[in-house]
Amino acid sequence: MSQGDSPKPDHPTDAGRPGPVVRTRAGAVRGVVEEHHGRPLAVFRGVPYAQPPVGPLRFASPRPPLPWQGVRDATRFAPAFLQSPDPHSSEDALYANVWTPDPAGRRPVLVYIHGGGWQVGAGSVPTFDGAKPAARGDIVVVNFNYRLGVFGWGLHDDLTDPDTGHRANWGLQDQLALLRWVRDNAEAFGGDPHAVTLCGTSAGGATARQLVALPETRGLVGRLVAISAAHPWAPACSLTPEDATTVYEALAKECGTSVRGLRDVPADRLHRAWLDFFAAPPAERPVASGREYRGPVLDGRTVPAFAEDLPVPDIPVMSVHNSTEGSFFTDPLSPSFPPAPPAPRDDAELVDAVHGVLLKLAARVPDGRAEECVAVYRDAAAAHGLPADPRTLWTEIWGDALFRHRIVRQAERHAREGRSPQYVMEFAHPVRPPHHGTPHDATSKFLFGTHAHPLNVGQFGDGPLERRISDTFTDLVTSFVRGSAPTAPHAPDWPVFSPRQPTTLILGGTGTARLGVTPKLRPLRFWDGPDRHSRP
Repeated sequence: MSQGDSPKPDHPTDAGRPGPVVRTRAGAVRGVVEEHHGRPLAVFRGVPYAQPPVGPLRFASPRPPLPWQGVRDATRFAPAFLQSPDPHSSEDALYANVWTPDPAGRRPVLVYIHGGGWQVGAGSVPTFDGAKPAARGDIVVVNFNYRLGVFGWGLHDDLTDPDTGHRANWGLQDQLALLRWVRDNAEAFGGDPHAVTLCGTSAGGATARQLVALPETRGLVGRLVAISAAHPWAPACSLTPEDATTVYEALAKECGTSVRGLRDVPADRLHRAWLDFFAAPPAERPVASGREYRGPVLDGRTVPAFAEDLPVPDIPVMSVHNSTEGSFFTDPLSPSFPPAPPAPRDDAELVDAVHGVLLKLAARVPDGRAEECVAVYRDAAAAHGLPADPRTLWTEIWGDALFRHRIVRQAERHAREGRSPQYVMEFAHPVRPPHHGTPHDATSKFLFGTHAHPLNVGQFGDGPLERRISDTFTDLVTSFVRGSAPTAPHAPDWPVFSPRQPTTLILGGTGTARLGVTPKLRPLRFWDGPDRHSRP
């Protein structure tokens, strides 16, 4: 769709059409009642939480939705935000979806931020269907779309919003706007605006952590569930402010306009120019940062610092990581974006592959560093009795470098410095062969009970064990959302995390759930050091 296309009709629907009607601050919306997991739910799809960010509102702070008359149809998802894998995606995509047991009730609210490396994903993706946690957990579930790629995650002074002074991180601003929309509209959908838990996976987990550190979210968020949070930092997962400025000036030159004139460039052309700018291998690009992902940029305002340099959250936290985060990226059958490169077959290819992983983290890799990394992981595999073939070591290194190391260290810091309770989980349920390990984002399929969806079942399965794992995961998260310590019938009592005691809940496998010390700690020491922001 072009930047001016609108996915939702602005005229009211037939007043006699059946379906639940609720009145938001901007106007009335009509949803649909659907049977899910043995109980009826009222479902509202494609509800605007901000004005379309098109034309003069491109690179602007989100504005509240314009009021409408009559009853707006809310039975269909809006398009995903503009992204390459989806030909129906659109720049006009700032819409929310709500699953509620009863619009007349007052239940805790779970707000979910989808992942996708800040470049793909949407609330409409079948994996993120909110029906199971809403029905089984008796809560209200909200998910939504936000700006991605060049439209969502950058910085330039010439794009400063004259009304708000913001010049960066428009996708993060969208997420904050959604939280304000939930505060103002939760009661209309049967939710409690004073009992909101923010949850996200991968890029969504990272921005959830960033959001709860902002003064603006005090009173908007009471609890945090951060799953496989891909902590942004430069150069791996963020552009530096200087590099972001360089990128937008290069895009303006490529499009034959000024940086301010980028608001008038057709959305598809600007999106393609952004992708082309980063198409070359990281070492061959004009900028040294944004090497793996282009996420939140340090702007001193929406992102005053990255999570590991911010105070730990002062609200209850559930921190979740997967046992082999890297297998999402090293499995050629996995729906990763971009697809997985070929796996190394011998030690020489393994060193080359690990060198490539290290180049995601730094502009250059010292001589011998890749060999040192392989040796550390091979020794750790022997010590833990784990496989040490090239693909397995490459997988472990990739997952630890970008995810597990920072997640575990953040949890340990919270245990040392925090005053709020924190619960740490390692999700360890294996996928079905020929897939391998417990990949990044396996969690969402079980949290939402969508492991059985046709898109997912071949990889994740749908037997009695998978259903029990899913029920347990859903129960743990929704009990936490309802304000208690996380509990589930098939899980042991889960104590507050203490790094040196068996307080990590390990979920998955034939035993369903058990307590232990966080597994595979030994190789994480490779990534420690005073220069952690740039250490390859």
